[in-house]
This record gives sequence, C-alpha cells and structure tokens, in this order.
Amino acid sequence: MSVFALEGIPEVAAGADLAGLILAAAEVAAAGVAGGTLLSDGDILAVTSKIVSKAEGRLRAAADREQAITEETVRVVATRAYPGGVTRIVENRQGLVMAAAGVDASNTPEGFVLLLPADPDASARALCAAVRARTGLRLGVIITDTAGRPWREGQTDIAIGAAGVAVLDDLRGTTDAAGKLLNVTAPAVGDEIAGAADLVKGKASGNPVAVIRGLGRLVLPLPAADPVTARSGVVDRGAAILLRPSETDMFRLGSAEAEALGYTRGYAAGLAAGLTAAEADLP
Repeated sequence: MSVFALEGIPEVAAGADLAGLILAAAEVAAAGVAGGTLLSDGDILAVTSKIVSKAEGRLRAAADREQAITEETVRVVATRAYPGGVTRIVENRQGLVMAAAGVDASNTPEGFVLLLPADPDASARALCAAVRARTGLRLGVIITDTAGRPWREGQTDIAIGAAGVAVLDDLRGTTDAAGKLLNVTAPAVGDEIAGAADLVKGKASGNPVAVIRGLGRLVLPLPAADPVTARSGVVDRGAAILLRPSETDMFRLGSAEAEALGYTRGYAAGLAAGLTAAEADLP
C-alpha cells in the first residue's frame, strides 16, 4: 500500500468543480511520472471535508459561530468551560459526535467559519461519479474530517463521507491466524484510510487530497451513483454505517443512568417536602 498527497489544488470557491480541480492536479503531476499517469484503477481519493464544504458554499461569518454550532446540533453530549471559552461536544446533523458540531475556522478565510458538508455521503457520491465518468477508472472517494476520541488525547482524521469504497472490512465468520472464529471483528478501514491520508496531507501543507493505492479490494466495481450494483449485489453504504446506532451505544448509558438516578432522588425529595405526586413528577 502507498499513500501520497496530490499537490497543486488551488483555493476552492463556492461552486467549484472539485472533480475537475482534482483531475487537473493529477494531470499536471502525471507529467513527471513514468508512463504519464498518476491515478490507477482501484485508487482511493481521500478528500478533506473543508474543500467540499467550500465548494458547497458552507461558509458562515465568524461572528455567527456560536449560533451556527447551535443550529448544527441535534444533541448536546457534554459541555465544559475553559479559560478560553466553552467547549461543546455534540451530535450534529450528520450524526457525528464531535466538538463544536464540526464548525471550524482553520484553513478558512479570515472572518469566516466553515460548516461540514450537509450530506457527506451524497457529496462523496457526486464526486466519485464525476471522477469515474471522466477517467473511466474504478476509483473510490472518502471525505475526511478531524475529530477527537473519548478517553484518548489528540485528534485523528475519520471518514465522514464515502462512495465507491467499503468503509467496513467485515471479517465476521472468518478465522484468525490461529484458526479461531472471528465473531465481532470488522475493522473500520474507512477511518484507517482517513488517518493514513492525513499523514501526507497534513494540516498546514495546503494539500487537501491524498491518493491511497493498494486497497483495490475495497473499491466497489460499479459507479457509486448506483447504490446497489446489478452484477454483484454489493451495496455502496457510504460512511454513515460507521455511526453507531443509539440502541447499541453503550456510552450513552452513563448520562441515561445519571438522569434516572437524579429523577428518583428528586421525586423522593419532592414528596418529602410536601409536594403532591403530580407536583413532584416534574420533567
């Protein structure tokens, strides 16, 4: 497997043809490559969400940052005050749990903040369909963004959108090197690819796209615009399948249990203070 940054992509403005910009940069880079080609069948393009958001016109005035965070939030997970302000960890409209709903000012024009793509999987599908149509190559697209992780310091890039590529490598039902049955193993290869891509893209290099080669087995055989391929029945499920459903999210239990305990104690205290059952049973 090899990973390399695609250099030469200019600043992206609203309405930009991302597929055209990426392929133009690849064409220029190909001039210095033996054989004159840079992209190959089975390659995966890891594209930072920022250039997707810029192309989709997702800029907002920096003065409206807090309001933008509120508008993009569907559930507050945690808040904490620091000397520099308040950090909100929330679930955003895209279903991602991250700081500030993904609203960010880095690599953004002065005076503005940037929202995440409204539908990262849809953005990935459109980009994937465009680059496949123009090149005739079986390419995959992963849209990446940076996120922190519970119980671990630092940040890493994750896959927030994907098309034409499997983001889960489901090994359940197979055996390991010792012959033992794998019952739960399903590596989140989409996130692993996003993290590897960030090692060559960096945060300050101005290279928002990386090419990952050698993982062709994960790249789907037909255009991503066709959700279910007629030939193989392979489903292009995007990166949304990496989001853990609430019913299997054990990490919500702490807050749910705390709420239940608080209600029980508060109800009992209300009755002890002379409130009626109806009065004590306040939300």
